[in-house]
Amino acid sequence: MKFNFAFRSKVKETVNYEGAKAFVLTPQLELYTAVATAGLSDQFYEKAADKMQRMRELIAKNDAAFVAKLAIYAREQMYLRSIPLVLAVELAKQQSGNDVVGKLTNRLVQRADEITELLAYYAIANERTEVKKLNKLSKQLQKGLAAAFNKFDEYQFAKYNRDAAVKLKDALFLVHPKAKDEAQQALFNKIVKDELQVAYTWETELSALGQQKYDTAELKKAAVKAKWEELIFSNKVGYMATMRNLRNILEAEVSREALEKVCAYIANEKAVANSKQLPFRFLAAYRELKELNNGRVGNVLDALEQAVLYSAANIAGYDDNTKVVIAADVSGSMQKAISAKSKVQNYDIGLMLAMLLKNRCANAITGMFGDTWKVINVPNRNLLANVLEFHRREGEVGYSTNGHLVIKDLLQRNQVVDKVMVFTDCQLWNTYNGGESMDTVWKRYKKMAPNAKLYLFDLAGYGNTPLNVQRDDVYLVAGWSDKIFNVLNAIEEGSNAVKLINAITL
Repeated sequence: MKFNFAFRSKVKETVNYEGAKAFVLTPQLELYTAVATAGLSDQFYEKAADKMQRMRELIAKNDAAFVAKLAIYAREQMYLRSIPLVLAVELAKQQSGNDVVGKLTNRLVQRADEITELLAYYAIANERTEVKKLNKLSKQLQKGLAAAFNKFDEYQFAKYNRDAAVKLKDALFLVHPKAKDEAQQALFNKIVKDELQVAYTWETELSALGQQKYDTAELKKAAVKAKWEELIFSNKVGYMATMRNLRNILEAEVSREALEKVCAYIANEKAVANSKQLPFRFLAAYRELKELNNGRVGNVLDALEQAVLYSAANIAGYDDNTKVVIAADVSGSMQKAISAKSKVQNYDIGLMLAMLLKNRCANAITGMFGDTWKVINVPNRNLLANVLEFHRREGEVGYSTNGHLVIKDLLQRNQVVDKVMVFTDCQLWNTYNGGESMDTVWKRYKKMAPNAKLYLFDLAGYGNTPLNVQRDDVYLVAGWSDKIFNVLNAIEEGSNAVKLINAITL
């Protein structure tokens, strides 16, 4: 995103994790990039604890209202769940009496389990390990959580009433929510007495099935098939749960009608929009199914491709008159899983977002860079297959971070383009004997193409960039959601992400 301030202070230079020249971000921009790319796990260059400490320091440097609005933006626009709760707790620690914390907390809690998740993080953040680990809870957090209790019905509470470190009953005793009527008071009493009616979910149904004994493996297999068909036709399996269980559904050998219903649901435009899935979730499902030895996999793969096309449909595109270069960083630092339990890497996220953008550009060159830069032509459709094609060929360019070669290639070809889009962790450098940086090569290119613009899509949030993003021709966008393209569109209209965030009403 671009920060077109009324005044511009001199931007400080620094060095990135590779020792190359880089530029320091403003506190607002650094916090935004850290939040939008926060997996709360160790990264290639930065440990999770170090990033968390950096975020605490950045929260202190920023206005409380901006931090609160950023948390809402991350939850409602970027579809992130954990990091907004973290922001609320950390803000409460620093500004315990600020009523913005209470408003923020109530708004962030959109699922019943987020009440207990927030409290669990509160205990961790305050290093509470004793029995009364939630003692002396922030009054504003308490106020916000008490209001949040009024949002949910018995099914929603029961669905997330888990035997965890912090239980719903613990939360209710702690925050003392005020029931809005007698029916809700009765519901609160059920929580206290552990009498919530067990929710009908795919998890509880399959768990109950697994506790039964069968005389033969064939009988068990038939029971599993029947249960999955029952769940599918009951419409009780949500979109994410369906995505996560595609392999199980195929292996259960459900009926043709049941599988057709699953595929229709996955590929339903409204369901895709309502699901708020991060794009890489589709890729994770697609990649897992590609390895499955099942004759009906193709139908599900087609449904996933259609779902991703619907995700791309709302992205503002570019016609033939706009010449675009889309470059994906496939360096070694990009090949780090976003969490300990995930196989998805920053590399995958970058490729996925790049292919979404490619789908919306009528005149786009696509490629990847490491030691070298290589153009790779792929169709505009079949986005998930395109990502796997890039993944298959990443070794062809090596694993360094020579992003400057994307621009240098344009110079050598004497090729003028309008936009250069780079999906990267921003830790770029030149491995060729300390030669030109991306900053210097871009300045040379601008002499040939004065109207060209460069967009850095930051996928890691390390806090610095290879170019000065306070220039009028260099922009920074951060995040893993397809909603980052809303920021891109805002830039096209003369705005930026900070304006979008500040426009949010608390």
